[in-house]
Amino acid sequence: MGYLCAVERKEPQYGHAGSVQDVEPTRAEELWTGEEDGDHAGWFCVSTDPFPCPAPGCTFVAVFMTAAHLVLVWEERDDPNLLRHAQRAKEVGRNPRVVAYARDFGPSASYYAWEAAGRPVHGIRK
Repeated sequence: MGYLCAVERKEPQYGHAGSVQDVEPTRAEELWTGEEDGDHAGWFCVSTDPFPCPAPGCTFVAVFMTAAHLVLVWEERDDPNLLRHAQRAKEVGRNPRVVAYARDFGPSASYYAWEAAGRPVHGIRK
């Protein structure tokens, strides 16, 4: 048995994904800092070739996969999301290497906490 229903035919609305330069904050916000007391020593992160922050005017250069300038960490070395992000970094030529995180790498954030927070990114207010 099938169903028939009326469907309005509309022309597709094309857009663009945009870039960091296209993003304007809607209200004053503090930069997301991840967990306050998270000790991620011994968790895993993805080391990469140096990569500049894409925000206009920012001079930060990452050597790990980061979000809002925080090293993203995963509890398990074989976490599917860690491996997916490492693969993506490989595809764009960033020479990824999964390594054990150490505090001297800089501030960190759990990938899943970052995801739960809505995947905040770094931006420069004009």
